[in-house]
This record gives sequence, C-alpha cells and structure tokens, in this order.
Amino acid sequence: MSPRPPAWRRARLSDWSGAATVAAALLVLNAALTFENVWPTPAIRWAGGISVELAGCVLLLALMVARTGSLPNTWPRWLSGLWIILTAGRYAEVTAPALYGRDVNLYWDLRLIPDVASMVTRVSPSWLITLATSVVALALLLIYLVFRWAFNRVRLALLEQRPRRLLALMSSAAVVLFAAERLGAAVSGPAGSIRPPIARAFPAPVLQTYGHQAALLLAGLRGSASIPAGPPMESTLSNIDGADVLLVFVESYGAVSVGPGMASKLAGSRRQLEADIRGTERDVASAYIESPTFGGSSWLAHLSLLTGIEVRDSNTSALLMTQHRQTLVTTFARHGYRTIALMPGLRQQWPEGAFYGFDETYGADRLAYAGPEFGWFAIPDQFSLARLDALEGLLDALPEADDSRPRARFVFFPTISTHFPFSPTPPYQPDWARMLTPKPYDGPALVRAYSRQPDWMNFGPGYGEALAYDFAVFGGYLRQWPGRDLVMILIGDHQPPAAVSGEGAPWDVPVHVIASRRSLLDRLERRGFRPGLVPERPAIARMHALLPLLLDAFGPHD
Repeated sequence: MSPRPPAWRRARLSDWSGAATVAAALLVLNAALTFENVWPTPAIRWAGGISVELAGCVLLLALMVARTGSLPNTWPRWLSGLWIILTAGRYAEVTAPALYGRDVNLYWDLRLIPDVASMVTRVSPSWLITLATSVVALALLLIYLVFRWAFNRVRLALLEQRPRRLLALMSSAAVVLFAAERLGAAVSGPAGSIRPPIARAFPAPVLQTYGHQAALLLAGLRGSASIPAGPPMESTLSNIDGADVLLVFVESYGAVSVGPGMASKLAGSRRQLEADIRGTERDVASAYIESPTFGGSSWLAHLSLLTGIEVRDSNTSALLMTQHRQTLVTTFARHGYRTIALMPGLRQQWPEGAFYGFDETYGADRLAYAGPEFGWFAIPDQFSLARLDALEGLLDALPEADDSRPRARFVFFPTISTHFPFSPTPPYQPDWARMLTPKPYDGPALVRAYSRQPDWMNFGPGYGEALAYDFAVFGGYLRQWPGRDLVMILIGDHQPPAAVSGEGAPWDVPVHVIASRRSLLDRLERRGFRPGLVPERPAIARMHALLPLLLDAFGPHD
C-alpha cells in the first residue's frame, strides 16, 4: 500500500489552487486525445471535444482507490507512456486525411518508413538530421513530463474522498453521455432514413483507431485468396506500328490541376504545351480516369495500368508480383519493341522490372546526373529525357537500319520533378544539349529556383510551378523531335495530397494521348476522349480499365 501523501501535496478540490491544478491536468490529458486538424496543415487545435478514454481511465482509477485505499505512484509513469501512444494515434488519424487525402494504414505505411528515411537522409545534411532528431526527442520528453505531472495531480486528487467522488461522478456521466450519443447516431429516422450527421461532443476513441489498424493488419497477413485474371493482352498495334511510345506517369498530376483556381494558374503553360503539340503537326485527345490511389503510393497506379488489374493495396501488389502475368510491356515486346523503364527515382534493386518484362532499366545511377539537385529525388525530368535519348543513341538521328536493336521503343517514365513537396522547381533549359553537362543552368536561374523553398503551410503555388515546368519539358521534347513518329501518353498517377487537392476531392486524374496518327486519336475519341488538353467529366474508366481501351486504340485484335 502506498503511503498517504502529506497534506501540503494533496489536491483538495475545496482549495481553489488545488481544484485549478486538477482541472488543468484533466484539460491537458483530454485535449491530447481530442484535438482536431487545422486543415490542410500539420497543425492541430482543440475544438472542445471530450475524451471517453480519459473518462474511463479516471473512473477505473477512482474505483481502484475506493477498493484498495491507495494508488501506486508508478501508475502516472505507465499512464504517461500510454497517453503518448494514444496521442500519436490521434495525430495520425486526424492529420493523414488532411495532408494525404486518405486514412492511415499501418500495415502498408510502416513498410515505406525505411525508404522515406533513406530518402530524407540522402538529401538532408547530417547536422539537420541531428537537429531534427534532437528536437523530436526533446519534444517527446517534454510531452511525457507534462503527462506525468497531469496524472500525478489526478492521482493525488483521487486519494481524497470528496474529490474522488466528484471525479467518479463526472467520469460516469461522460461515459453514459458517450454511449447515448453513439446510440442516437445509429438510430434510424422515419421511413428508414438515417438522421443527418450531428456535431459530436465525443470524438472517435483513439482505441477504436488502433482496433481498426489491428483489423487491417490481420487482413493483410491473411492475404488475398486470389487475384482476377487480367484483360486479354491482344492488339495488332496497327495504329501505332513503328512509332516510339512514351508512357509518362506524371507524379501528382491530378484533376485539381484542371479545376477552379489551379486551372487559371496553369492556363498559360497548358496553352504553350498545346501550341507545341500543334506546332509539331501532332494532335492530342484527353480524358479523366479514376486512380486506385490518392496522394501517394504511385506504384499502385503503375501496376493497375500495366496489368489491367485493379490494385488498391500493397498486399495485392505483393501477391500479384509473385505470379507470371502478361503486361502492357510484354505486349509491346511481342511486337518487336525495345521496352525501357526510365526510372530517375530508382536508387535500389527493382525486382518489379522483371515482373513487367522490361528489356532495359535506367535508374538514377545509370542516368548519372551531375548537375545541381532539386527536390527529394535530385534529378530534373528534363535531364532524364535528354539522357534517355543519349543512352539510346537518338541524339543525332533515329537508327534507320540497325538490325541489332529494334527501332521502335516503348518507354515507361514515372516523373519525379512534380513530387511532394514540389519545391524547389528546376528551371527549364531551352538548350537540351546543355542538360547533359555538369552545369546545365546559369547562376541567376539557379538562384531564382532555390529561392522557392517549400511553403509547408501552402503547397499550392509550388505544385503549380512544378506542373508548369513539366508541361514545358514535354512541349520542349516534342519540339526537339518535330518529325519523329512518337506517341506520347501523359497520365497522372494520383491526385496531389489533400493539402493541395482539397477536402473530399475525387480520385480522378487526366490522361492525354499525343500523336500524329489520326486513326489512333479518332478511335480514342469514340471511346470517350475529347480533343485538346482539357478533359471533361465524368471519368471514362478506372485506371486498370484504361488498358483495354488503349490496346484497342493501338490496333484492334483480328
């Protein structure tokens, strides 16, 4: 049995100072589990919610003291550690939808932490990493000390009979009100209609969040029993036979870029891209499709399109990779195409390349960029395209009679210059040959580019500048090859994080097919595409269902 604390340390509610400290302690512990997000930022605020976990915790402690007459002084330490875990869960629960547009899934997301950590350590100086780590550790220590102080104040109050009874009564009332609120929300109105949502005094319990994560973990460990068969990978490619095909997944290129606000900011760069298309005697057809992911996890979109199978989670992705499947890549290979993965963001092994069936993969090391770095992935998209042409021997002329290597190429290119956090954006270099030198930019251009660092409270301007840069790159590339038989497919992998795309944004992304072959574009327009660079609602298909449409447009199977 713990010794009774001296009178001067007891938190008597009859004493104003004691009551105030206990109230402050309860407020801190309550706010730690009920704060809300300041959308769409990482910031938080308390909106007056009541934590049922705190009410239940205080009630249980009060019952323990009433039964045993004491409460060990080690309890505040253990409860403080528990409260940190609950607070972290609450922060993830309310912040992830605001920043990324989706809920947290620890089973998927924890797998990405090593890659994210590797990327951050590569692009950040050691002193900054040390400083950030120290700040986080210090913040956790301070939070722990505050929680321990708060639980100590509650413990001392519970050791006094009158405060204990009052706190037990208040906690019991909170638990009852929570149950009544949840029951009321579940009751149907007249004619079976559900009552409209009401403002809740009790936010969702954090323990419920962790329970949901545990269910996701179990579902992930069980795995998918089966994956449906993909569409027939059959096409004559008669509408594109002999043309180079460049499939570009534009990172974070979502429907928001064509929506109100952002559309006006990109109107000039979009007009210039369309002028570049028309100026090289090409046309473009566009549509919306629905991505299987939002705000990240680009590989789910890649896999869905290249296989024609909808992949919305990492578990399905991993299982699919263990199977032998025909892909869009193998389809082009069967028709004599040289299949290439241009992967400037790749800095490790990529077993997925063998699954897809690529003949060649150009990762960051093989691209060997020697210029100034931009963003988390360092390599500007313009350099990647210029370097591809150099590596493939296209800078002087297309090889007209090289029997050792097919002339036509299928290139898969996930861009990185529009990756979060979008800034700083590389300058566009009109002299493409200079991009292959160690000094691709003039000093003033670099100064202007590096002056635009990420605004962590407003990502919109940086996002617009990054997309405008890629539009300039694509238009410049077309002008580099005015007479080349080229089919360029530009497609968004997903919407940008919700901090840019907005609350409740759809998962739609634009797709543009640029070509000089009218028969290809006519066939797409009959399937829902429209002429020009501005697509129209609604989305014509989901990402995986776009593959059969493309195969049919490339050349229907006889």
